[in-house]
Amino acid sequence: MTRGGPFLALAAAETLSLSGTRLSTIAIPWLVLSTTGSPVLTGLTAMMEMLPYVVARALGGPLIDRVGPKRIAVCCDVASVAVVALVPLLDFFGLLGTPALLPVVFAMGVLRGPSDAAKQAMVPDIAALAAVPLERVTGVVAAIERLASTVGAAGAGALIGLIGPGQALLINAASFAAAALIVGAGMPGSRRIPEQSDTPDAGSATSYLDELREGWRFLRGDAVLVGIAAMVAITNLLDQAYHAVLLPVWTRESGHGPELLGAMLAVFTGASIAGAAIAAAAGERLPRLTVYTVAFLLTGCPRFLVPALDAPLALVFTTLAIAGFASGFLNPILSAVIFERIPKPLTGRVSALNVALCFALIPFGGLIGGALISTIGLAAALLFTGLAYLAATLAPLALKSFREFDGKSTVVTDAAAPRPSGR
Repeated sequence: MTRGGPFLALAAAETLSLSGTRLSTIAIPWLVLSTTGSPVLTGLTAMMEMLPYVVARALGGPLIDRVGPKRIAVCCDVASVAVVALVPLLDFFGLLGTPALLPVVFAMGVLRGPSDAAKQAMVPDIAALAAVPLERVTGVVAAIERLASTVGAAGAGALIGLIGPGQALLINAASFAAAALIVGAGMPGSRRIPEQSDTPDAGSATSYLDELREGWRFLRGDAVLVGIAAMVAITNLLDQAYHAVLLPVWTRESGHGPELLGAMLAVFTGASIAGAAIAAAAGERLPRLTVYTVAFLLTGCPRFLVPALDAPLALVFTTLAIAGFASGFLNPILSAVIFERIPKPLTGRVSALNVALCFALIPFGGLIGGALISTIGLAAALLFTGLAYLAATLAPLALKSFREFDGKSTVVTDAAAPRPSGR
């Protein structure tokens, strides 16, 4: 296997699985909204997928460290094929109501959480195998993710309009099958804990809960990781309200169909490819905190305010393009900072816990978006969430924890510290 082989395999697998996932994030809300007309039920369906996603991702970290990310990714993606295929099957037999859809999307979240965490845990090893800076690998991965999301969003709108949201998920099931095949054939199967001593250590973590607690102790002791998790959790909450409810309802109330919704999301993610590509090429030379703060300010608030003001479509698309370009810088910077601060033996559990905290409020985003629309109206809901996003993105200027954004962690754990001789 060449040094670049695992990276190409991960890139291809991410492209396929993320393209399919982007399709489902458009198809499922549109399915609920078109059949029930209820923003609250649309938000509830989004919550039923994201809540188990977050919990499963958080709890799966020790399992990834023990079993290895490759096995977890392949097993979860294979199981996802069967679960996602239930949606078009139920739709074909006329049984796809909200009561039948909710347990299916719950199972989708349970499987997708560990799969995504496992793929992310592979990144540091891939950077080491390729002998390139971590920012470059995370930047390329982010660009691939954005490309996959762009293709998925653009294709989703047209496909949903052509064959309906239920049957469109056949493509999502196929993408999971292809991703599992590529990861299984193209990724190394090494375990994640080669640094640990082969000799049993009575003082080391020996149970699943011990390993989970060890990852939690490290995470909560690192002020930068805690600050990142708090800020991103809030912005993810608002992003979920935007993508799952606010934007679909705005599209529908403006007299448009899923094609426009897919096009708007494709413009956002398409523009982000350029930002991620620049971050990949020059990420190690950029001032991380400055770029991170400015990118978040451009990515967030304007997207909410422009549709709230009933602006013309040309301005909406321009705003989405600018926001998307800025967002392309975020994940490469965040991923590099997070991975640099985590000792390798703890990579799976700490990175999974960190992302789970970042995603912790996402399950409630759609529900909050639907509730806001039902109580204060669409325009006011967009304005309120946009201003809340602005307040959250000013956090790096106010919180002391972000002052160490460019430095590496000084937290010491038993797993990271050298072992005394004779043990």
